[in-house]
Amino acid sequence: MFTVETYINSLKDNLEKNTEKLIQNLKAIINYNYYNEIDLLDFSVFMQPFELSIMMFSMDKEANEVFYQGNDSSIYAGSLKLLGEIEYHQLPDNKSDEFWGFYEQNDEVISTSEEQTIVEWFVACWDKAGGHSFTLPAYLVFHDDVKSFDLHRNKWISDDEKWSD
Repeated sequence: MFTVETYINSLKDNLEKNTEKLIQNLKAIINYNYYNEIDLLDFSVFMQPFELSIMMFSMDKEANEVFYQGNDSSIYAGSLKLLGEIEYHQLPDNKSDEFWGFYEQNDEVISTSEEQTIVEWFVACWDKAGGHSFTLPAYLVFHDDVKSFDLHRNKWISDDEKWSD
């Protein structure tokens, strides 16, 4: 039998296994020498059934990714995979139909809980990595969502607000 609690606990346990890796990757990017045309960083969570990955994108205020074409190798712009595919739930083959029935019945609660769990985990890692000292605006966003979590103000904002700040 599946429950929202056991499913979310599986997510938490598997995120925890990747905490040190994320903190180390965040510490590294916090110290990059960013190209002056970058207005903000977007940390995008890409979710697939039972796995997720996180990419960092350097962006301008027109929601375009910024790249550096110069010769100074100390200047950074572009995208970077912070975490590759993390498997966060294992499903026995013979339980697939049962699980997807459970998921459909609880989709809204599961989605909200997944989002909250991932944001809380990422923010804790961001804080441990020294994110408070990072000067560029930085946001956590779920791919194709219309809102972002502002890592400096510790709150959700709309994409309109993000691109107009």
